[in-house]
Parts: sequence; structure tokens; C-alpha cells
Amino acid sequence: MRPFNGGDCLKPVGGCINRAFGNKEPWQIAAITATTVLGVVWIWTELSKDEGFYVRGKRQFFRLAKKIPAARRLVEAELKKVKDDFESDIKKSNQHLEYSIRLPEKGLSKEQILELVDEHLRTGHYSWRDGRVSGAVYGYSPELVELVKEVYGKASYTNPLHADLFPGVCKMEAEVVRMACTLFHGNANSCGTMTTGGTESICMAMKAYRDYARENKGITRPNIVVPRTVHAAFDKGGQYFNIHVRYVDVDPETYEVDIKKFKRAINCNTILLVGSAPNFPYGTIDDIEAIAALGVKYNIPVHVDACLGSFVVALIRHAGYQLRPFDFAVKGVTSISADTHKYGFAPKGSSVIMYSEKKFKDHQFTVTTDWPGGVYGSPTVNGSRAGGIIAACWATMMNFGYEGYLEATKRIVDTARYIERGVRQIDGIFIFGKPATSVIAMGSNVFDIFRLSDALCKQGWNLNALQFPSGIHICITDMHTNPGVADKFLADLRTCTAEIMKNPGQPVVGKMALYGKAQSIPDRSVIGDVTRLFLHSMYYTPEK
Repeated sequence: MRPFNGGDCLKPVGGCINRAFGNKEPWQIAAITATTVLGVVWIWTELSKDEGFYVRGKRQFFRLAKKIPAARRLVEAELKKVKDDFESDIKKSNQHLEYSIRLPEKGLSKEQILELVDEHLRTGHYSWRDGRVSGAVYGYSPELVELVKEVYGKASYTNPLHADLFPGVCKMEAEVVRMACTLFHGNANSCGTMTTGGTESICMAMKAYRDYARENKGITRPNIVVPRTVHAAFDKGGQYFNIHVRYVDVDPETYEVDIKKFKRAINCNTILLVGSAPNFPYGTIDDIEAIAALGVKYNIPVHVDACLGSFVVALIRHAGYQLRPFDFAVKGVTSISADTHKYGFAPKGSSVIMYSEKKFKDHQFTVTTDWPGGVYGSPTVNGSRAGGIIAACWATMMNFGYEGYLEATKRIVDTARYIERGVRQIDGIFIFGKPATSVIAMGSNVFDIFRLSDALCKQGWNLNALQFPSGIHICITDMHTNPGVADKFLADLRTCTAEIMKNPGQPVVGKMALYGKAQSIPDRSVIGDVTRLFLHSMYYTPEK
């Protein structure tokens, strides 16, 4: 074997250059070189983008297709029908109410206002107090309502933005955060803030980690790696803070994130790894220990979304049930979001975002130092915040205490397991994965599952519809633990399923058919347009 000669390697390259440029004028060589460089830059830019060619190409194709006059007219006509349908539904729901589109000339009396409030609150088709609804309202008792009403009334005009005016409210918030950190095995360094809900908690974590990564790692094109089943709030946070969300599919048997695929999705711009405890669609918990191990290995923070699990997932092992570690007890977990207005049973509008260390929380804050109005700092999205909500949340937690929450956890999980066992005995339907806490998701390989949802709706039950794949779920709350509620649900489920099984091939009709059709529409922007029309309809008021 002859010795290696680096010059030999360059000979073929030199021959190519000679053939390409040997007979060219200088200006031609410059043009070819410039074109080549631009081509390389374009290819590198495309390859470095977070979205692939196919995704962006498909979106651009549909965007251009809708500009064709005939296609545009067709889409606009269909959207007009959808808009009219949504507004018709709103009008029908509120047909017994009068609309106010101007301030009353003279203020109404207390009695008149309370009567109007009662009329508005009676509007609705489902009896949520009787446990006929999946999730939405997680606990209710007249005694707790009276307590919350009195506490909120006392603190309704307080604002912790003015800490010098309302130091007691700030103390209440600090105690809510500390008590929550303790439930999730946080040590003395753990910290956090209250927020208005799970979405804000999640968005605050994303903002904190974006700023932390930019300052400490120089990352300017951040991405986060999340399971496909993670809450939509992460997509919202991505849109708000210009963070690309890299979705990883779940295992089709366990409905937990595929850890091998999860690992492959991590790159040098990844600022956060996320797992759910549990996820909203199926109620399964991702392997947080495995995700946290990746976080430790690659020096990337790890967030656990326990917004839905709340205090139930924090206490489920204390209630006698087995669950893999998922909280601050797991090395590598750096933050947890949990909703106090779910299984903390506090009034709507309260949640906590917790961190393992203050260095992450520090980047959640927003500080403006050069404003003529003075130095301005705020811990969350809001400047002014409702002290009444903070006080009511604090009062609820103090009222329940550890024992109260433990008893509620046992009631809820016992009921969820009871319903799960009953569902597994019904022919024609199956359960997605293994429910970890309080969510039981159902599907069918025999009939369109949305037929079952429609049938249960006619029986007065309101369940959540799922897509990709089609399914429905029930989220067990404290109202479902009342005597007879679980048995009534299982009885109606058996009856409706048996009726459907008599003709399993029949297609679903009515509004539930929209869920199946929506999944088959390749242009997802159309679904976005429909969703926006629905949101607009919520703000409908008549012209006169």
C-alpha cells in the first residue's frame, strides 16, 4: 500500500474545477460562484428550519389554492353557513334573555341585578352539579361556595401589584405556592407564582426557559420537545413566544410518549423537555423519569404538566395507588404546572407554576427599568392581579387541609377505577392505554365512537370528543363520587352501546359527524377558520 498523499485527493477536485471554469470568462466564473453559494445558503436555510419541506409545501399549496376565485367563493360560502349555524345556536341558547348593548340609563338595583344573574346562570343544557359533565367543574358544595363568596367579597378590590398596600394578600400567594411545592416534593429552593390558570402557568414556564436559554446558552431559535398528547397551551405558548414545538408520537398501546423518538427529537436548540402527568386526551402519564434522565444528560430543563392531575396526582400514592415518580423527587425535573382550580377545588382562575430553583423563576419575571412611570416589574402576564382569587384559593386550601384533599383523592380515584372496570366489560368499546388518575378515554373498532357520544348526549351526559384517533373521554370529578352517579353513567353507557351494536355500520349524523369529518380535511387552516368563527360567535350581540 502506498503512503497517503493529501495532494492525490485534491486531483479529482482540481479536474472538476478545471472543467467547470477552464474556458470561462471572469464574469462567468463570478456568476457561477455566486449562484452556487446562494444555492448552498438556501439549502442550508431550508434544512435548518424547524418545519420540513412537506409541511410547509402543503400549507403553501392550500394557501395558493384558496386564492383561485372559484375555490375562494366555495370556501367563503361554506364558512358563511358555519357562521350562521354558530350564531343560531347562541341565539337559541339565550332566547329567553334580553341583550344589553348600551349602559342602562339608570343603574339597576341589587335585587334586579341578582335576578338577572340567576337567569343567566340557569342557561345551559347540562346538569353539572349532578355529575353529568366530564371535567369542567371539579368540586362543588354549598358550604364551600359560602366560604369562597365571603372571602372573595372581603378581598375583591385588593391587588398584589401594590405589595405595600396589600402585603397580606402577597403572603397568601406565597403560602399557596409553598404548600403546593410541598405537595409536589419541592425542597427549600423550590419556588413559583400563582397564575390565572393552566395555560398561563405553561406559557410562563416557556417564557422563562426561552429567556434562560438565550442568556445562558445563546440560543436564539429555540424549540421544545413535547409528546403529541401534550396540552394545546404549549402550542399557544409557542405562538406567543416564537418557540417551535417539536411533537413526538405516543406509543399506540400505552399512549405514553415514545422515549426513543423523544430522544431523537432533541437538538442543539432545544430549551425544554416536557411530559404530562397526566395528559388531557387519554389520562396516561408519560415516563417522567426517562424524560428527566434525558434532561440531565443533555443539560436541558424538564417541565411536568400536572395541570389536570393537580392535587389528585400529587396525593394518589398517599391514597394507596401505585404511580411512577413524576414530581420534584425525580432528578432533572425543573418545573411543574398544577391547577388549584381543578382538584384543588379553588374558584376558577387560579393555578401555580413551580420551579426547582429561583434561577428559572427569575427569567419568568418581566422588568422594565426605564419607564417614565418608574421601575416596573411583574411576576406573570398580568400587571394588576385579582387579590380576591388569591385569597379565595388560599381559603379553600386552608379549609380542605391535607386530610380533606387526601379523602377527595381517594373518592375520585376509587370512582374512576370503578368506572374503568365497568367500561372494560362492555363489548364494542375499548379504553385507550392505562388511565393513571381520573380520565377514562374510550374508542371503538366496531362502530363510529361519535355515535356513542351523541347517544350519551341525548341521555344528558356531556363528554369530551377526541381526534387522531377518534375517541371520547370522561374526566371524573368529585361530583361523580356522589351516590348513584357512576352506576347511572355505566348503565346508560351499556344501554347506548348495546343499541348501537345492533347496527354498528350506521354512520354518525348531526353535529357529532363534524368531528369525524374534521379529521379527514387535509387543509387544517379550514378547521382553524371554523374554530375562529365559533370563538367569534361567543361574543355575539344583536345589532338592535
